[in-house]
This record gives sequence, C-alpha cells and structure tokens, in this order.
Amino acid sequence: MSFSQQRVVASPTGARLNLFVRHADGRPRAVVQINHGLAEHAARYARFAEFLASRGFHSYVHDHRGHGATKAPDAPLGRFADKDGPAKVIADVDAIHDLIATEEPDLPVILFGHSMGASVALNYLMHHSPRVHAAAIWNGNFSAGLLGQAALAILAWERFRLGSDVPSRLLPKLTFQAWGKAVPNHRTLFDWLSRDEAEVAKYIADPLCGWDASVSMWTDVVRMAVNGGRDAGFAGIRRDLPVAIIGGEKDPASDYGKGIVHLAQRLRAMGFSNLVSEVYPDTRHESLNEVNRDIIMMDFAAWAEAALKR
Repeated sequence: MSFSQQRVVASPTGARLNLFVRHADGRPRAVVQINHGLAEHAARYARFAEFLASRGFHSYVHDHRGHGATKAPDAPLGRFADKDGPAKVIADVDAIHDLIATEEPDLPVILFGHSMGASVALNYLMHHSPRVHAAAIWNGNFSAGLLGQAALAILAWERFRLGSDVPSRLLPKLTFQAWGKAVPNHRTLFDWLSRDEAEVAKYIADPLCGWDASVSMWTDVVRMAVNGGRDAGFAGIRRDLPVAIIGGEKDPASDYGKGIVHLAQRLRAMGFSNLVSEVYPDTRHESLNEVNRDIIMMDFAAWAEAALKR
C-alpha cells in the first residue's frame, strides 16, 4: 500500500505541509480530502486511499501542524501553534483545498475527518462549506458540554501551574489512558483503538503515534470540539449538504456511540435533509483499522457515490 505522491505544500500560515496524494485508478469521480486524528499521521491512511482509488476517488491527506512530517516555526511535534492554533489548522486545510481546486478544478470534493480530524473537518465546514460537496464526520464527539468546559478549565490550570507549553499531565489520564483501561481484558492501553491486535501493535511501534500532546494542543482540540457543539456555527451551511456521521458502539472517545447519535439528532433538528448516521456494533475508535473495516469502507464508498448524484 502506497501513495502516488508525497510532497510539501507551503501554507499561508508558514507551515510546510507534508501531503500524500493517491490518484484514482482510471477516470476520477471526485477527491476525498482526509483529516487525520490526534497523535497519528497521514501515512496511516494509505490503505483507505488505495481502496478509494479502486472506486475512482483521488485522496489528498496531509499531516496537520504538530504531527507527522509537517514543519512550522511555531509547531513542533505536539503543538499546533504558539497562538491561534485552530485558525491556523483550518487555514492549512484551506491551502490543501486551494491545491485541489488548482489541480482538479472539475472534481467535487468530499471532506473526511476522523476523531480530531472530525473536529477539524466540522470547523472547516463552518467557514468554507461552499468548497465542499459532501462531508463525512467520523468518530467524533461534540456533546461534551460541561465536560468540555471542565477540560478547558483543567488545561488553563495546568498552563498556569506548569508555566510553559509542555505535555499535559492530566488530559492523557482522563482520555487515552482511561479509555484503554475501560476495555475489558485489555492487553495494552491502546486497545480502545481497535480489536485488531496487529493494528494496535503497529500504532504502538510507530514513533509518530501515541505521543503526549501539549497543553496548548489539547486546549485547541477541545475548543474545536466545543465549537462543533454550538448550533450557531452551522448557520452558513446549506441544509441539503450530504453528511455522513459514523462511529463505533465500543468507542469510548464518542461515549460509546452516543456522541454520534447526538450530533445526528442535532443536525436533523437543524434541518439537514441529506444526512445518514450509523453506529457500527462492537466497533472501537479507529473504524478504518478495525476488523470490520472492509464493510465500513464499502459503506463509505456507497455513500460517497450516492452523494455525487445529489
């Protein structure tokens, strides 16, 4: 499994974005712009990109700031930026969309985001929805409410107490570690990601995965999720946009699928008319690395093909 291209894209934010592209096999139908999750990187989506290529889709996936091989003066590994992190992350995504518009001006773009990438995608949609033909929001949770505010308070206290932007000590314990311990008979603290032991082992062995994010990155990630929890942010998004909201029944990061159901209910109440939602049974956090990934990818392709007809 490999990409057609790997290159560097200069963003107006000053970041040099590490971008992978996988071109469709045969005549292309659309472009899928992929946003990865926290403490992982774009190269992990090669299998998904290869599958999409077999169905006629180009894939563009870049390392977000503070991740993978992307470089920026204000964004070492584990940090989005010294300040305005969410805005810079969204501006970087827009730079990729500018590139797609230049290279594939006649192809519709499907926005895809997993986990943190779901927050990135949703926040991008709030500002740039005219650029997007359809949106897939996977494995996110935008129903934290008071818990989100509590997390921001904890992070503010950590920043004050620690005096610099260093890895958070509390958020990993409240999230990744707690989720790992919650898996019955877990072998590792990363078993919450997938039932596929080989995929979990690859994640643990990857030096660009599983690191502890800084206080500021955690703050930025939580703020983006909180933004997704506010109905006002959806005001400018057309109500006939095809949207897929997907998650797993055994995913603690989405409150075991409750976050998926909650977001779908909110969007339907707001009048989104082309929305599909599914919580896959027994499925943990990384849908694309789960034991039932073939079914999930086929379902995505079927949804994307139907979305292109709208």
